[in-house]
Amino acid sequence: MPTRPTTLRALAGAALLPLALVTPAWGSPAAAPAPKAEDPATLCAVAGTLRGDHGQHALVSLCAGSGTPQFAVSAPASCGRAGTRVRYSCRTNGTWSAKRSGKTLAGGPLPGSGDYPGPGTYDITATVRVRSAPAGVDLTGQVRATLTLTAPKAPPTHAITVDRTTLRRNSTTTLLYTVRRDSAEGDGSARFGLIGEAASGVRIATSDARCVNPLVGEYPAKTRLPYSLDCALTELQPGHPEQVKVRVTVGASCSTVVSKLGYWMPDGQALYTGGMLEGPELTCS
Repeated sequence: MPTRPTTLRALAGAALLPLALVTPAWGSPAAAPAPKAEDPATLCAVAGTLRGDHGQHALVSLCAGSGTPQFAVSAPASCGRAGTRVRYSCRTNGTWSAKRSGKTLAGGPLPGSGDYPGPGTYDITATVRVRSAPAGVDLTGQVRATLTLTAPKAPPTHAITVDRTTLRRNSTTTLLYTVRRDSAEGDGSARFGLIGEAASGVRIATSDARCVNPLVGEYPAKTRLPYSLDCALTELQPGHPEQVKVRVTVGASCSTVVSKLGYWMPDGQALYTGGMLEGPELTCS
């Protein structure tokens, strides 16, 4: 009985079995690339044209930066005057506010910045004054632009908490502030500051050797600000927060007390690598 065809069929089946179990490489879906953080960028849009009674005009744009912890807003402009060939340089200043979904999230002087609120579509309104060099254009008005920013908000690296947020007049309140570094980036150094309203008579004190009331005035003056405190923290590590106990004395006049943290994010010998974090505000009743 011939056996060759049977042997060939068996070998062919054995060879096809692994092929049936293995998906061809060219038929498999490509692995999704890991998401990449957006590079810092500035987005601009034309916001309006200001016009004067004698042919002056200024085309104003509004720009917002994203991809960094700061939400930087500026208002570049090109300006001119009808009937002249003068090439003007334009200087702008004023105020701005930014809304997302109808809620105001940031604002201030122009140019200026605030904390980046994250991706979304922003309605930015600015009251702008445009002046030219050489003189000839001096216009003021309101402009508006809509900008859609897509950069994600960077996760916070530091945090400030306090065990209570209300002060009472004619009393001394003891508070415990906790400062954390939650990121492996950066180092253990930071400056923690508290400041009340100067005219209120509020006093901020501590027995913590890392803190001082700031010295002001020219040498050899010894004047210190009783309503402000400055603390040098040097051992901030993830999992190892620093705590600062302070006493705030409020008289007959109430005062709020605000806090902030300046921290260092080393990047070789680059100069501007720090950050500033706003802490909780203490109110008074």
